[in-house]
Formats: sequence, C-alpha cells, structure tokens
Amino acid sequence: MSDESLPYRHGIHEAMGALSGQWVTAVLASLTARPMTYSKLLEHINRTEERLGWVTHERPLRQKVLTDTLHRMQRDGLVVKIDRPSTFGSTWYQLTPMGRSLLRALLPLAKWAEDHRGELSRARAAHAAGKPADGVSPDSR
Repeated sequence: MSDESLPYRHGIHEAMGALSGQWVTAVLASLTARPMTYSKLLEHINRTEERLGWVTHERPLRQKVLTDTLHRMQRDGLVVKIDRPSTFGSTWYQLTPMGRSLLRALLPLAKWAEDHRGELSRARAAHAAGKPADGVSPDSR
C-alpha cells in the first residue's frame, strides 16, 4: 500500500465516524431547512419515516437514541444546541456549516446507492442464500 492512500483512507474513516449511528443522516436531513426544537425534531423524523414506509429504520426513533445522536453530532461539530427562551420549548438544534457540508458531500453517495440499488439487493440475496453474487464460485477464482 502506498503512503498516498493513507490520507484518503483516513479521511474516509473520519467521515464514516461522523456518520456512525443509524439516525445521523435523518437528523442532518431534518435540520437542513431550519432549526428545530428537540420535540419537533423527533416528531419530524418519525413522521418522515412513517410516510416513507419505514424503509430505512425498523421502528420509530426513541428519545434516548435521539439524545445520544445529538450529543455525538455536537461533539463532532455537526450540530449546535441553541437555548432560546420561549413557552414552546427552549432547546433548539441547528446544523453547523460543517454539518451542511457533510450533508452536501453525501449527495454523490446517495446517487451511487440509487444507481446500484438493484445490484446491491441481488448481491445481498445471493450472499444470504450462500451463492456468489456474480455467479462465480469462490473456489474457481
């Protein structure tokens, strides 16, 4: 392995670390338009998932999981917590410029997944059935 590949690999590792957790992308997408209170954010994410038919998550986002996700995202500088005195909830969350930048960087990855959705499904089904995805047995390679 060449030394030139290490910074690239390290960068991918760092980005994947910031994206760890199954609800990070949902939080990023939900906060893209405007800051939200904690309760509105939780409601928005679950309503969106329900509308989509729970294709990306098996069950609704729970408060504890959202709290943990937001703490990690604050630690990584993707989200800021804003205290605003009001009668409707005083804690708001907003994307940082780095959070917005990460969301934009995910667009090509989402396009790749869309372009290869069928291939991914077939490969996963073949793997689950114990067959190679490309029709070549592992012993013949």
